Order: sequence, then structure tokens, then C-alpha cells
Amino acid sequence: MTLTIRRKVTLGVVIGSRAFFSPAPCKAARDEVLAQLERLGIDAIILPYEATANGAVQSIADAELYAAHFKENRDRIDGLVICLPNFGDEIAIAELVNRAKLNVPILLQASNDEVDKVSVAERRDAFCGKLSVSNNFWQYGIPFTETTNHTSDTWGEEFGRDLDRFARTCRTVKGLTNARIGSIGARTGAFQTMRYSEKLLQASGLTVVTVDLSEMMGAAAAIPDGDPDLLAKMDKIRAYGTIPAHIQPAQIQTQAKWTLAVNRWIEENGCDASAIQCWRSLQDNFGCATCVTMSMMGEELMPSACEVDVIGAVSMYALALASGAPPALLDWNNNYAHEQDLCVCTHCGNYPKSFIGDTPEISELDVLGEVIGKSKCFGAVKGKVKPGPMTYFRLSTDDRLGRMKCYLGEGEFTDHPFPMDGGIAVTRVPNLRKLMRFVSQNGFEHHVAMVRGNHADVVHEAVTRYLGWPIYHHEAEPEPQLTFPNRF
Repeated sequence: MTLTIRRKVTLGVVIGSRAFFSPAPCKAARDEVLAQLERLGIDAIILPYEATANGAVQSIADAELYAAHFKENRDRIDGLVICLPNFGDEIAIAELVNRAKLNVPILLQASNDEVDKVSVAERRDAFCGKLSVSNNFWQYGIPFTETTNHTSDTWGEEFGRDLDRFARTCRTVKGLTNARIGSIGARTGAFQTMRYSEKLLQASGLTVVTVDLSEMMGAAAAIPDGDPDLLAKMDKIRAYGTIPAHIQPAQIQTQAKWTLAVNRWIEENGCDASAIQCWRSLQDNFGCATCVTMSMMGEELMPSACEVDVIGAVSMYALALASGAPPALLDWNNNYAHEQDLCVCTHCGNYPKSFIGDTPEISELDVLGEVIGKSKCFGAVKGKVKPGPMTYFRLSTDDRLGRMKCYLGEGEFTDHPFPMDGGIAVTRVPNLRKLMRFVSQNGFEHHVAMVRGNHADVVHEAVTRYLGWPIYHHEAEPEPQLTFPNRF
């Protein structure tokens, strides 16, 4: 089975036209949009040009033809791109979407007029036509995504960026409404903050698959020492980071058995992301940490959260879908002296190595190692996160209100020194006190998912336009007061 995050995005393409406008722009728009998608590595589904007049949808008959074609390809289509090279036929477009019933995101584009080409034979009027189509979408309860500007050129760089962003929005929506999250082990007893509602997740399309930690330790222990997959996993761990000389081969083997058992279970159960009981039963009863296991899966875009933080795993998965980059789960953990917008985000050692941005050290858990002995705690991935922009996101299930809720924002990792062990990320967030007030007053957990780069726009679009989860977007300019159709 190919996981959603590894599939090429496929978009249905529609060229809308009104018959008494010039047909010439229809062919050009079609060719230009398809060329943009090919350049971006996005597959397109569209009927042959000859199937309708001017290769466009401009009647109910055309709408039915396209709706039938899209329904035949329902399992492949992640979103629709609807382009209006001229005014477009609003009823045909709305009926196409209504009859196809794909329930996927829609990008609505309208082409620019040229001020020296506005004669009866040349004008487009797509500026106005887009308003007519969007009004019909509202009447039908169909949400859609806007382009950067109200009108744009199908051949232009701006529209290319819109298509790329929209494809990532489609991937995020599809991933979050079809995900399977592995929950390995019971919630750590001391962490009541990690409680969550499986039923609220299921109502949003997310399925939680559980397994007892003892079953997983038994499966790991049963792997023969000579198993070729085990030997390959040991080599992969050795190549993943710098391992101190005092670490024994037997410790690497134990860690590799655990990693292999987890990998096999996740593949067998078709999981997109996971959360693992990372301490201390595994260390006491099997003799290793699970940080490098989670780190390596995250590097392969299969996020894994520690402390059985299932909602944290979903938050990580959302960022991975939106960015295509490995995310991490961190604690909002320490202040940084008296710097108001700086804080230190940490975890023992589960960050993917490309999230850190450098080759990590793989050694023992520090705090737990002092308590139960370091020989039982090999597997922590240690390193200081390199500077650069980042996006943070946290989803939560609110049983008191019976709904999902989340917050989102952007900041940066800095190069400020901080001499603490484990995975360290010195983080700058504008108006941090306002964010922490929101987090603490609205019952959010101390864990937060982060990914390198600026990707909040994609997550925000997916959440607000299509998933319908209440969200606080920190420091973002609020949209004019709007409500959104909830048919999706």
C-alpha cells in the first residue's frame, strides 16, 4: 500500500467558458495549466480536448460528461482546479461539482484581462465571472480555495505557486481525513495530559490502531540474531549518526530489534504515523530507548510521537503533509533568560536528523539513564537544531466541548547557545507571551509539533476551509468576518 504522503498528487482540471465569449483563450489556458502541473510533478485528469466545444465546460451536458469522468477517477483525484479564461458558465461549473460529489478541495482561478484587448471579440470578463461562480458555490455549500490575487495568468509564476500550495493543501486534507495512527503501548501513567478522544478523531476520519507494549517487546525479542533485515537495520542505525565508542554491539542489536518490530507492525497495520510509550517500561523490560526508532521513521515521513501522544502524532503528520519535510515533537520547555520572545523547546532525542540539520549523536537517555542505568537507555538522538524558519502546530481533542481544536503559527530556530543535553531547539516566536497565554488558558498540551520552513498557509487553508476545526493562527492577520460552507 502506498501511503498518502508518498503518492503523487492528482488534480482534476476544468476549463470553464461561456459560449458567446471568444473561445481562443480556452485552448491556451488548458495547455498552460497542464504545463504548470507537469512542471510541478502533479498528475492531471481531464477529458480530451475534442470531448467538448473548445475543450471547455459551458453547458449542463458538458458538466455531466466531466462529472462522470471524475467519478470514474474518484480514487485518484485529490482536488479540482477550475480555470475561467473568460466569464464562464456559472451553472455548468456548479452542477459539475455537485454531480461529481468528490468532496475534494477546489482551486478557483480567473484570468486577467488586458487593457488593450477589451473589445467584444477579445474581452474575458473573468474578474466578474469568478464572483458568479463563487456565489453559486456558496448557494450549493461548496468550499473552495482562492488564488493569491482575484485574477491571474495561467502561464504565470504566481499561479504556479498557487498550484503548488494548493496541491499541498489537497495532500494535507486527504491525509488527515484518511489517516491511521498507531498507538504502541498504554499512556504513560504520570502523563495525564496525554489523554485524548479516539471517537472525536474517528469523527474526523482518523483511525487509531492500538497494540500492547508487551506484544511489541515479545515480537522484538523473537527476531533471530541472524535475520538479514535485522543486520541491515543495525547498519542503518550505525550510519544514521555518531555513536560513542563505549556503546556495545549488543546495545545496537537490541535497539535494532525494537526498531524492526515497530516498523513491521506499522507496515502490517497500514499506519501513517504513530505514538509510542517511550519510557520507562521499554527500558526496564527490554533494555533500550525508542528515540532513534521514532527519529528514523520521521526522517522517512512517517512521524512518530513519544509519550503515546497520539494527537501529537497527528499534529506532526499534518506538518509533514503540508511541507513534505520531516517534523518533530517538542516540549515548550524553558525560558531563555529574560528574552521575551525566546524559549527553548526540547525532547530527549526523537528529532529526525534533517530536522536537526546536522549529523546527530546516538547515545543514552540522560535523565532516565541516571535513574535506571545508562546501559538500558541506548537510542537517544542528540543534537542542537540549526537556525532557520519553522512552523508549529498543535491539534487537541476537547471532550468538554466535543470538538477538535488547534493552534498554528510561524517562528524561527536561532543559534543562541543552551548547554542542556538531548534535542535542543532555541526558538523565537513573535509575541510569545500572547501565545503561551492562549495555550495555557485553552487547555492545550505542553507538546507541540514543528517543521522547518514556512508552511502555515497550507495548514491554515486545510483546517479552516475544508476540515472545519476551530483554530487560532498566532500573529496572522485575521480574515474579514466570514463563515464557510460545511458540506465538505
